[in-house]
Parts: sequence; structure tokens; C-alpha cells
Amino acid sequence: MAVATKARTKAEVVEYLATKGEVSKRQAEDILNYFMDYVKDSLKKGITVRLIPFGTWEVKTRKARTGRNPQTNEVIKIKAKKVPRFKPGMGLKNAIK
Repeated sequence: MAVATKARTKAEVVEYLATKGEVSKRQAEDILNYFMDYVKDSLKKGITVRLIPFGTWEVKTRKARTGRNPQTNEVIKIKAKKVPRFKPGMGLKNAIK
């Protein structure tokens, strides 16, 4: 698997949106924040967000399991928990091939 050498920051995404959308950076940042809030609020409510063909955000439940403390080698119980998950769609998969 290839490792990304550079990660994009929120500021770079805002700059890109402002340029492509021909809007101010403030408007672009607001739009990005609205989108992120929409995804977070939907996931909190257990609602999946699907943007075809880009991808799907959803909440999965990770089962309870036993683990081991690496410092003491003691067996510990790890509780079940909910975790966000992104599954890329075919459009995104094909774009990076």
C-alpha cells in the first residue's frame, strides 16, 4: 500500500474551494464547516450519509473484546464502542487508480 507523503490541511481545502467556487475564503470555510457539521450530526443520530459516487460515512459498532496491556502483560476487557467509518465509492476508487 502506498503511503501519502503529504496531507492536505483544512486551510488548503478552503483555498481550493474558494478558487474553484469563485467565492471568498470565508464563504468557502463556512460551506466546509456546514458540511462537516451535517455529517457529524447525522452520524450522531445513527443516519448514514451517502454521496454517490464519492463514498459513504456511517457508524459501526466495534464488539467488546479482550486485549493485553503491553506494559504489564495483564489481560484486560475492552468495551464495545461506536466508531465512524468512511467507505469510498466507485467514483473515488476509480479516480485514484
